[in-house]
Amino acid sequence: MTSTGIRLDAPAPGWAIDADVVVVGSGVAGLTAALRCTAAGLATVVVTKARLDDGSTRWAQGGIAAALGEGDTPDQHLGDTLVAGAGLCDEDAVRLLVTEGPDAVRRLIATGAHFDTDETGAISLTREGGHHRRRIAHAGGDATGAEISRALVEAVRTQAVRTIENALVLDLLKDERGRTAGITLHVMGEGQHDGVGAVRAPAVVLATGGMGQVFSATTNPSVSTGDGVALALRAGAEISDLEFVQFHPTVLFLGADSEGQQPLVSEAVRGEGAHLVDASGTRFMLGQHELAELAPRDIVAKAITRQMQARGTEHMYLDARHFGAQMWEQRFPTILAACRSHGIDPVTEPIPVAPAAHYASGGIRTDLRGRTTVAGLYACGEVACTGVHGANRLASNSLLEGLVFAENIAADIAANASTVVPGNAVGVEPQGAAVPLLDPAARIQVQRIMTAGAGVLRSADSLAEAADRLEAIRDDEHKAAVPGVEAWETTNLLLVARVLVAAAAAREETRGCHWREDRPDRDDVSWQRHLVVRITPERSLDIRPTAGATFPPTVAATPLEP
Repeated sequence: MTSTGIRLDAPAPGWAIDADVVVVGSGVAGLTAALRCTAAGLATVVVTKARLDDGSTRWAQGGIAAALGEGDTPDQHLGDTLVAGAGLCDEDAVRLLVTEGPDAVRRLIATGAHFDTDETGAISLTREGGHHRRRIAHAGGDATGAEISRALVEAVRTQAVRTIENALVLDLLKDERGRTAGITLHVMGEGQHDGVGAVRAPAVVLATGGMGQVFSATTNPSVSTGDGVALALRAGAEISDLEFVQFHPTVLFLGADSEGQQPLVSEAVRGEGAHLVDASGTRFMLGQHELAELAPRDIVAKAITRQMQARGTEHMYLDARHFGAQMWEQRFPTILAACRSHGIDPVTEPIPVAPAAHYASGGIRTDLRGRTTVAGLYACGEVACTGVHGANRLASNSLLEGLVFAENIAADIAANASTVVPGNAVGVEPQGAAVPLLDPAARIQVQRIMTAGAGVLRSADSLAEAADRLEAIRDDEHKAAVPGVEAWETTNLLLVARVLVAAAAAREETRGCHWREDRPDRDDVSWQRHLVVRITPERSLDIRPTAGATFPPTVAATPLEP
């Protein structure tokens, strides 16, 4: 893949370290990849934007899906995943996920993660939307992500994996042959180094998480600013399916003007029997789907939005009063505390909920080994588009995807390590023209534009207006800012927003979590295919469809040769 010749405006690296592999991100995907690479004898460095345990993984409440229960099979898990993905899952990727998933979870347990068990000592399993069986393993009731993060962080520290915390990744380094040669990064004053530096390595694994902060209201933490996707675009990698942003149906409603990270009310609450109701207490999911409240997330989010529109209200309600205090306290202690901290007691009253941006089903296009279209660059977790999720992620498949594909990435890097001859990083800094940086004040403008024009409901008109307003921000020269973390993040958000809007405008149908009011029907004849996007050296977007639902091979899908 040809480089774009574009980079962030940043000082030249003032320091550098060498490694065999650099992993960017410290969620389940990043830390699993780092541990497996370390176990293979590879010198591994983990770079993370905040602390090791501050990624999106620790916010995951519901659990991790795998065919672990009696009577459940990978084929049944495959079937539920394909249905949720609305015709756009890459079946080979899904089969890999569900087949390797159970053993991957067992290896996670062997690493030190403790899941809730029943009176016989077997792993307790629950249901979530789109699953026909109880196959969601959970920990601490509703603190699964926190437990997985704890176990992996502890393992990384025990194995003495080198880490650089409080560091924002900037751009990809390439050697004289155009292959990956490392990254540049900025340590925010609290890590091992201050300022801009470089980690030189022939393999880079991006596990930077999501991009929820591109919208005004999201369940994502503040660090989820799309940095990995933006880096990959500037490096010349292909992005796919970015239009498929999953809006979680049940996010605690804090007011129409609330912005930033919002408290999530896990789908597992509905899995245990909570009901969605309107202000009068009437259930509205009955008759809309065979699974009612446990329908796939896109269907539930759309149903809630339609009810809000029909009744002129800003939220609906989730009623779980029938759980009783003991169940709330034992099964959902985190959610109970979050609700009570905002003046809502789920034991005695329904919870006000509304959809909010939650998960990016698309991202950096990879093959089954996590290889992108740039040689030596890998991606896993939410930043990647493996084809597993299609047009809508099945609940709790995300942690499993990060786990399975991270292991495959580590195996691929280890298998090819002896055949890769590192080249010289050109100038030890990214080459090409620097992108003018946005003033950090533009961040809230981008978020509001995206929420208004590319949120749960979209149309040709709303997307065209969003695109025009985003271009106006990009072309407004007085927005240029000096290099710094907030300016880099805002510039990344704008690039990701432009790609998302362009893809959503190009996909003239409704499918999965992409809902076009002006194109309300699913169109398999024209649109049962993916959109692949790359950025040109002129900073324009090149968008093309694939031939079908199966991804073509990546350019980097063969072992790197000397």
